[in-house]
Amino acid sequence: MSDTGTTPPESGIFGFMINFSAFLGAATMYTRYKIVEKQNQTSYFSTPVFNLVSLVLGLVGCIGMGIVANFQHANLSCSFERNWRCAGRRALAISGGFAFVGVNCVGVPRALCPELELAVPLVHDGGALLAFVCGVVYTLLQSVISYKSCPQWNSLSTCHVRMAISAVSCAAVVPMIACASLISITKLEWNPKEKDYIYHVVSAICEWTVAFGFIFYFLTFIHDFQSVTLRISTEINDDI
Repeated sequence: MSDTGTTPPESGIFGFMINFSAFLGAATMYTRYKIVEKQNQTSYFSTPVFNLVSLVLGLVGCIGMGIVANFQHANLSCSFERNWRCAGRRALAISGGFAFVGVNCVGVPRALCPELELAVPLVHDGGALLAFVCGVVYTLLQSVISYKSCPQWNSLSTCHVRMAISAVSCAAVVPMIACASLISITKLEWNPKEKDYIYHVVSAICEWTVAFGFIFYFLTFIHDFQSVTLRISTEINDDI
């Protein structure tokens, strides 16, 4: 998924949209938390700690999304022409006047590949791990809460749909992490004959499956949100 935002200007759009999505996700999770809290006060069906833990995990996942957006992967396959655009005439002097075509950035001076200055793969991957794992656990906990509040606050069919999405996401996140850990190099263009190609494909499919699982899961909240109204109250203290 991160490959779609590796190079500019796509990387800027990728970062902006992921940050915006993280904000919307956090707002959705908080709204869901307040709804469940109010429902539980009306008719007790679950311990409030369960709902709170779900919210905290969801917000941690949103923070992970922010990390992914702001610490992006760099494409480790820089050509001399691209380096020339990045570093200008300075590249020619540093490279000794040789035109390197298709040189891999590993071992290349950072002056020739300045995007490496902003590439922090470990931080990026750590953020992705937080986002996916915490997100999957969040959906599982919310599915359990939905079953506990059924049938008063949720229909049984809605509970089944949420649990099904959670199960698929949970089943996809395990091979996603396993295959991603087996990939020896991060690159943008792959050859089907390369040894890590199958791991790359499986990891990418699972990654997109989990991502769309989150989207479809949030869509199941629409009916719940339509039946509530949230208000922001402002009070001014006289003793200021």
